[in-house]
Amino acid sequence: MAWKRPFLRWFLMNPALPPALAAALDAALTGVPRKGLAASAQKMSAGYRQGQTSRAIVSPEDASAYAVARMPATYAASAAVFARLQEAMPEFSPATVLDVGAGTGAASWAAVTAWPQIGSLTMLDHNPALRNLARSLAEAGPPALAAAEILGGELGNVDTKADLIVASYVLAELPQDKAAFVATDLWRWSASALVLVEPGTPQGFARIRAARAALITAGAHVAAPCTHDKACPMQGDDWCHFSQRLPRSRDHMLLKDASVPFEDERYAYVAVTREAAAQGARILAPPLETKPGLTFKLCDEAGLRAQFVAARDKDEYRRVRKRGWGDHF
Repeated sequence: MAWKRPFLRWFLMNPALPPALAAALDAALTGVPRKGLAASAQKMSAGYRQGQTSRAIVSPEDASAYAVARMPATYAASAAVFARLQEAMPEFSPATVLDVGAGTGAASWAAVTAWPQIGSLTMLDHNPALRNLARSLAEAGPPALAAAEILGGELGNVDTKADLIVASYVLAELPQDKAAFVATDLWRWSASALVLVEPGTPQGFARIRAARAALITAGAHVAAPCTHDKACPMQGDDWCHFSQRLPRSRDHMLLKDASVPFEDERYAYVAVTREAAAQGARILAPPLETKPGLTFKLCDEAGLRAQFVAARDKDEYRRVRKRGWGDHF
């Protein structure tokens, strides 16, 4: 297969944090006791399971623990979604980006990695501890990051126009019935594209699904993962989500109390644009491989379907045999 999407190829090979970001995060942790970070991370994790939000992050140590524990996965999921948007719209070249609920800036780093030509970047977050760390980390990045405007603010108070608006792991902090309203409000300020990323749970997908429906009603076109603007065909207990494997640093493993050097981040997302671009089908699960051939779970404008490709059909089998979960079919 001839690669036509440079960032998609790069990202599939390099899902780790960019070296400059990893180095800046290490520098921010200089002299910080790891036991304290681990305790902060465990406290935050327990709080999130009980329904707390990022408002529980109040100290610099809390912010550092959050960055070590969550920034790698947030970056990896955001970068994977941007790669899919590039795949659907290779000519899309945002000059301005607004990162809503930016936290420590993981999605902003993913954006400037995907589109190095970005000239203006704004991060919006209500949490001062996260904003302070985001500024410290951004200073180590490329010009757009180093010069980024980092503002305090809430969802619903956005008044900045941008070519690309991203809200990564933000809707989860809102009641589910608010997802559609917030999504359409953000869409009003997007000149070209809006990207929403949420945890790959039934609850995360429910927010994405509600946002997607509202955005289509507002005139948006779905670029990814869906290849159509029709109603979502998911029913019952099924939900649309994807997975990104990423490496863990030693500190990441310590804070997560992990024994393996990688993590599988499950995420749900939708990317919408002003222009229609999507076509074909999306692979919604790991392909089932048997001796007779491969079976793919697909979603396209006709709905959900299974597609079998026989091994004896050598040309077609060769074309699809390396396609995986989340890929365009």
